[in-house]
Amino acid sequence: MKKRIATVSLAGCFGCHMSLLDIDERILELLKLVEFDRSPINDFKKFKKHCDVGLIEGGCCNEENIHTLQEFRKNCDVLVAIGQCATMGGLPVMRNAIMHSEDPLKDCLEEAYLNSEYVYNPTNDIPNDPALPLLLNKVYTLGEVVKIDYQIPGCPPCGDTLWQTLTALINGNPADLPYDLIKYD
Repeated sequence: MKKRIATVSLAGCFGCHMSLLDIDERILELLKLVEFDRSPINDFKKFKKHCDVGLIEGGCCNEENIHTLQEFRKNCDVLVAIGQCATMGGLPVMRNAIMHSEDPLKDCLEEAYLNSEYVYNPTNDIPNDPALPLLLNKVYTLGEVVKIDYQIPGCPPCGDTLWQTLTALINGNPADLPYDLIKYD
C-alpha cells in the first residue's frame, strides 16, 4: 500500500515546492511509493484521507494559515516544516520588527501602504476587502502553532535533502540528514 503525502505553502514564496520538483526523475520513483493527497501538485484543496507525511513551507501570518496548519496536524502522522519561513520565519517574519506600539498590525500596514517612501498610493487606502484573510498581529513559525516532527532548514532546501527526508519517512525511518545536506556555509 502506498504512503500518503500532503503538501502546502503558507506565508512563503513556494520555493520549497520548487525544490521538491528538483528531485528530477526521482519524482517518478516517488510516485511509485506515494500518493499525493492535499497538495498543489495535484491541486487537491482538501484532505481525502489521513496522510502519513505532511510537508509544509511558509510561516503563519494570517488566520487562514493557522487553520490550514492545524488541519495538517490533525490529518498527518508526521509533520515536516520545510525551509526558513517555516522553521524561523524567513522574510515574512521581518514584519515583526516593525511592531513598536500597542497596535503592531496597524504599524505594519501603515508602513507597507502609507509611510514607505517606495510606495505610490494616491488614495491612501490600506487594503480592507472582507475576502482577504485576517492578518495576525505577528508572523509565527510553524513550531509556535503546532507540534512539528521534523524541521528542514534552507531557503529553499535542496531537492536531495527533500528526497532523503521523504524516502526515510516513507520507509518508516527517522529523517536523519547528514551534515552536508543541511549545512549552508
